Amino acid sequence: MCIQGRLAACRRVYTTSEKRIVKNKFNKIIRLVSSAFVALTVTTSYSSPAFADISPGYNHKIPSQLMTPDKVKTSIGTLRFFDGLPSADTVDKLYDNLDLLRGVETFLSGIPAASVESLRRGITGMGADASNKTIIFDELMDSNPLFLTANTDTVYCTSFLDLQRDGPTVIEIPAKSGPGTLNDAYFRFVVDMGLPGPDRGRGGKYLILPPDYEGELSPTAAGVEAEINGQKYFIVKSTSYVNLLILRGFLVDGKPDAATAMFKNGLKVYPLSLAENPPKMEFISGSKKSWNTIHANNFEFYEELHTVIEREPVSMLDPELRGLFSAVGIQKGQAFNPDTRMKKILTEAAVIGSATARAIVFRPRMEEFAYYPDSAWGTGFVGGDYRWLKDGGEGGRYLDARTMFFYQATVNTPAMVWKMVGVGSQYALAAVDNEGNYLDGAKNYRLNIPGNVPVKDFWSTVVYDPQTRSELQTTQLFPSKNSKRDMLLSNADGSVDLYFGPKPPKGKEANWIATVPGKGWYTILRLYGPLEPWFAKSWRPGEIQLLK
Repeated sequence: MCIQGRLAACRRVYTTSEKRIVKNKFNKIIRLVSSAFVALTVTTSYSSPAFADISPGYNHKIPSQLMTPDKVKTSIGTLRFFDGLPSADTVDKLYDNLDLLRGVETFLSGIPAASVESLRRGITGMGADASNKTIIFDELMDSNPLFLTANTDTVYCTSFLDLQRDGPTVIEIPAKSGPGTLNDAYFRFVVDMGLPGPDRGRGGKYLILPPDYEGELSPTAAGVEAEINGQKYFIVKSTSYVNLLILRGFLVDGKPDAATAMFKNGLKVYPLSLAENPPKMEFISGSKKSWNTIHANNFEFYEELHTVIEREPVSMLDPELRGLFSAVGIQKGQAFNPDTRMKKILTEAAVIGSATARAIVFRPRMEEFAYYPDSAWGTGFVGGDYRWLKDGGEGGRYLDARTMFFYQATVNTPAMVWKMVGVGSQYALAAVDNEGNYLDGAKNYRLNIPGNVPVKDFWSTVVYDPQTRSELQTTQLFPSKNSKRDMLLSNADGSVDLYFGPKPPKGKEANWIATVPGKGWYTILRLYGPLEPWFAKSWRPGEIQLLK
């Protein structure tokens, strides 16, 4: 037989299964040879078995912490991937979550701006729509208007500056004015006036420059006045166009008359361009009237914030904050018009943001909150910095501390934070009793204020509504007690027992603050002109105790 014939005789057709068996045997031989080669190479070259365990699809071992499984169960649902590539439904779910997270963070970080804007709307809505028009609480701040934790103890005089409209603006502060402050549109401190300011209660003229001012004037050093056209001014430059001016006057003989007259006769606010003939001041009473100055807790919050961002210069906020706000559609020069999906997400974000702020305020987890061990009394200025810096700035911005303050309070000044013996003011708040339970308007409580309260001026306690963070509306116009305004009954040791409840205890009516069944409440203890024992904590208030 020829060679071709023998070859043809040797040829045969193999079935698919036979081919697979031959192929598998061949591959097995190749793997064995390869493994032997790799083992030899690793042993001789690396003296380590680290790469002996090869990850599927790779040439060597890949650390597990780098990898994403094909299925991951999370709090937002099950996420699915193909080799790290998110599926279409997972992508949608993740972007919804990202937008929600940024919406919540925008709410928490935007509170200072939205709060100032709501104050501006409330005050201008009452008629104080020009710098020479101001709201004065000539009969004190009662529980009718909605103001974040305002006091019932001082005569407030407040208005807004519009530096974009008016240019450099003059504020003439009368002598003997109490603590006064100017804050920018993000509730940052600009300058103090009155007792804690550079005029030190002697009165003086303050000149406020716009953020984009490029003229010859420049800010003066603290306590030093500059002369302009024969007049002396304390000159400061704001970071925003809109600025909140809020002044306080002390009671005389428990009455607001003297402070009211002081402001009406001595306060002037006008553009520097009109210094030769300033417009007449207009004082509008804010007492005994129902009106609102508090930001929204729903989707409207983001609209309030957008108003601020659109009005103010870009330089007012740093790029991080601008980036956060723009991530949800709030950017200067662009309309805020979220689509149906985004509006739904931001509506939920506002609810979660508000709820989170309430947790931070009423159940704070910050260790620095407590004034004393095992005490309900805490500080509204956690961290002790009006700039909201943690550990002197090493910890960056103390975000929860900032949220805690601005969700329930207004006015930012070092005079409420720093140790200023006999000059500034100090605050302690409590939302729970001595057993850690929320304060219930249907129950009766007692608070002992020990004698020799360390104050140069006076102390007070005001009760607030946890919903509005404003004065609790009760049968009493003023839900508070003041050491100078009220004739309080003292104990034999000089201490004072205050009572809280729906009905006054017999014989203790003078020391009773009414509460409302079916509602909660919390309180702030204020010390004006605090003295050394407060800062040394050698004097401390009692705890709020449930009367059983």
